[in-house]
Amino acid sequence: MAERPRPTVAGRPHLAVIGAGPAGLAAALAAAARGVRVTVADSAAEAGGQFYRQPAAGLGARRPQALHHQWRTWERLRDGLAAQITAGRITHLTDHHVWFVERHSDAFTVHALLGPDQEEAVAVRADAVLLATGGYEKVLPFPGWTLPGVVTAGGAQAMLKGGLVLPGRTAVVAGTGPLLMPVAVGLASAGAKVAALVESADPQGFVRQSRTLASHPAKLAEGARYAAELARHRVKVHVRHTVVAAHGTGRLDAVTVAALDGDGRVRAGTERRIACDTLAVGHGMLPHTDLAEALGCRVDGVNVAVDDEQRTDMSGVWAAGEITGIGGAVLSLAEGRIAGLSVAARLNSRTPDWSSYASAAKARARLREFFAAVDTVYGPPAHWTEQVTDDTVVCRCEEVPASAVREAVDELGAGDVRTVKLLTRAGMGWCQGRMCAPAVAGLAGCPEAPSRRPFARPVPLGILAREPGESQ
Repeated sequence: MAERPRPTVAGRPHLAVIGAGPAGLAAALAAAARGVRVTVADSAAEAGGQFYRQPAAGLGARRPQALHHQWRTWERLRDGLAAQITAGRITHLTDHHVWFVERHSDAFTVHALLGPDQEEAVAVRADAVLLATGGYEKVLPFPGWTLPGVVTAGGAQAMLKGGLVLPGRTAVVAGTGPLLMPVAVGLASAGAKVAALVESADPQGFVRQSRTLASHPAKLAEGARYAAELARHRVKVHVRHTVVAAHGTGRLDAVTVAALDGDGRVRAGTERRIACDTLAVGHGMLPHTDLAEALGCRVDGVNVAVDDEQRTDMSGVWAAGEITGIGGAVLSLAEGRIAGLSVAARLNSRTPDWSSYASAAKARARLREFFAAVDTVYGPPAHWTEQVTDDTVVCRCEEVPASAVREAVDELGAGDVRTVKLLTRAGMGWCQGRMCAPAVAGLAGCPEAPSRRPFARPVPLGILAREPGESQ
């Protein structure tokens, strides 16, 4: 068990922040500025999370800001983190993959695996924990989705931001959700030919939410800028369309897209084939709730439930950012600041001064309203399962086809994801159902439910057998 240097400042309450994205950084800076000793543990080599993902220094990027918007906000976070690290108020642990948070009577121990091999154990002791674990993409299966060249929309963006590489030369961006536009623009601006942006949402949905959307002019302006960039790059936009299949022998070489009717079914005769070597596809985001569920925090739907101070129902545990509901970087920053201020007050036996986070609370309320409206517009086609052929692989880890899931439901009586898992092994692989659970639930006709995994990631048995140590 690796031993880390003990902090130079003793006697101050200690907060462990898990995740160094916008929410985690905002919380860490707010708490550290008010006397809390903070340790930020993150799996990446650099702070920023997915939204502010940075290229490796060795790549020599001359203008990394060209891949981002809200760059000045990132600079403030980056510089603030550096200053607090220099002052000894924040410890930033990179390449730390947290797999479990252990609760004691009056404290917590955060257990992590160190480095890319994840074979060395590290433990951090803290008085409170802030979960800022972000979210991950929801991808639904379709024939051909396992072909090389098919990537998630966020994966394509990560390759561009973090590696300065294009996933291919000719791309189709497809699925649904607000992430698709910036991904398409990013790929086109970097030199790829974006043959089409295929969005399944119905534009009429935006009209029905016009009052709420109109009250957020900055968000509308952001969308308009992306639309203008798509037009400038001559990207064809197909709304109320979906990808029916991906084609290729050994690698993607084309996709078939089709129009959707008002019920979300593919309209016969509207199929068209588009040549491409890359398909970047996504159907929204889901919160990373594994650690929260293992701690016993209440989950409302798919989101960790929190109060006005971002506290979970478990004493000493706060949550902020996408884990409490998908809403983007600005909402995550507001929630993170509120959480950090709450932690600083509560760990010093004080009630937080509402005025200290009134502006952040106002921004949070407005943005939650906005994204609630957006969520009603974006969503997978209602009948997407009808396009999933029986031989389409649903669980990639265990190579479970759709036919096995349907057999488990129709012939063996499975009525929930867990029973399907036991009968088919769907969800028993390396990702533990993170990729396939939404698809299995859709094919089984049952709601998604919290998994309550004991650990957030696979752990070597040797580490579980060792005597626990402490790093902070």
